[in-house]
Amino acid sequence: MKKLAIIITHPIQYYSPLFKLLSERKKIRIKVFYTWEQSKKKVFDKKFGKEIKWDIPLLDGYDYTFVKNISKNPNSGTFNGVINPDLNKEIKDWNADAILVFGWNHHSHFKAMRYFKGKIPVYFRGDSTLIDILPKFRKFARNLTLSFIYKFVDFAFYVGTNNKAYYKKFGLKENQLIFAPHAVDNDRFSDTIGEYSEKAVLWRTKLGFSNNDIVFLFVGKFEKKKNPLLLTEVAKYFLQYKFLFVGNGKLESEMKKKAGKNVIFIPFQNQSLMPVVYRLGDVYVLPSQGPDETWGLAVNEAMACGNAVLVSDKVGCAIDLVKNNENGFIFNSKNIDDLKEKISDIVKKTAAFKKNSQQKIKLHNFNVLAKTIESFD
Repeated sequence: MKKLAIIITHPIQYYSPLFKLLSERKKIRIKVFYTWEQSKKKVFDKKFGKEIKWDIPLLDGYDYTFVKNISKNPNSGTFNGVINPDLNKEIKDWNADAILVFGWNHHSHFKAMRYFKGKIPVYFRGDSTLIDILPKFRKFARNLTLSFIYKFVDFAFYVGTNNKAYYKKFGLKENQLIFAPHAVDNDRFSDTIGEYSEKAVLWRTKLGFSNNDIVFLFVGKFEKKKNPLLLTEVAKYFLQYKFLFVGNGKLESEMKKKAGKNVIFIPFQNQSLMPVVYRLGDVYVLPSQGPDETWGLAVNEAMACGNAVLVSDKVGCAIDLVKNNENGFIFNSKNIDDLKEKISDIVKKTAAFKKNSQQKIKLHNFNVLAKTIESFD
């Protein structure tokens, strides 16, 4: 079997099931090289404001190693937070036929791209877009930087329409771009025996929701980028509906001060409970204003759980996952009146939209993604 070395900073709930599936399918042999070895234990998430340790297995079912990271400030958020002197040697000693790099903006990741370019195929995975408007100087600097960086990529697995446009902007050609849809573990969020729905009904009752209540749901970090304050503000215009916020973050106290009686907060919930959490709502709302809301995988999760969706035009997945008047609506991130109008429209069609969401997201699944990765040459 051909051998694919995968370079990524740390175990992530969105990718570990994919790595396990690739190993189970036995079409290729993979080994994951985690470059932020300090993430073996709990990770402090600044945006959530707490230590996070996922309660689902992230290291089961596939070959991996944690590569020694000598950074003085080890983290996944800065270029010099990931420095692995032995990474290239370890990949070379494993006799990889190709490498797949998740994100270039780490010292060792970019170093690996440069080292292996021309020796073995270099594949790349990221989800950046051109949605955010930058000042002229930053735009010029970005163009120079990224046009140079992507010279060290042979092929890029693009996640959607906006991501493909991004790669083409910075020099990758059509024949270098391979569609590999952003996906979540749809099977984990499915409810074949109705267990999650039953738990959600009980939880909704404890929260004071009736069976007839329309619940608008936000799940995520209470941070400026995701703009949950906009949804908190708009809730006061719709006292006939319920608004549920699940998460934590810097904006939490401000949100609670502005919240009306129809707004309820639940703290951060771990992964094992998320299939129930999404079913607490009828409409999932992601009101992001950016910058850097590159995709929004929570939208995938919500759709897999059968939610109608309302997302802003700053969300990377909007153009691919949300069809206006079919499974939800896209609204202007800077226009509260547009959001209000879309809320009024969506409640009339929530039942149909929920079914359409679940059908549509079936096309974005790990099996499609695995088959695409397995086809590397």
